[in-house]
Amino acid sequence: MRPVIAMNPTRKHHRRRNSRALYRLRIQVECMFHRLKRFRAVATRYEKTATNYLAVLHLACMMLWLN
Repeated sequence: MRPVIAMNPTRKHHRRRNSRALYRLRIQVECMFHRLKRFRAVATRYEKTATNYLAVLHLACMMLWLN
């Protein structure tokens, strides 16, 4: 995997170019996880079985999609 986290702008040595498209996708994924973690059952994994947890995850995604 290529790193897509931006470097500290004050650092002068070993500066690397990042792909803006990859960085934009990374931010979108992080924001989606943040939105999902607002649902307590998803963040704390309240459901014990994988099928029930997946159902809660689907419900949370549907609620986010509808809003």
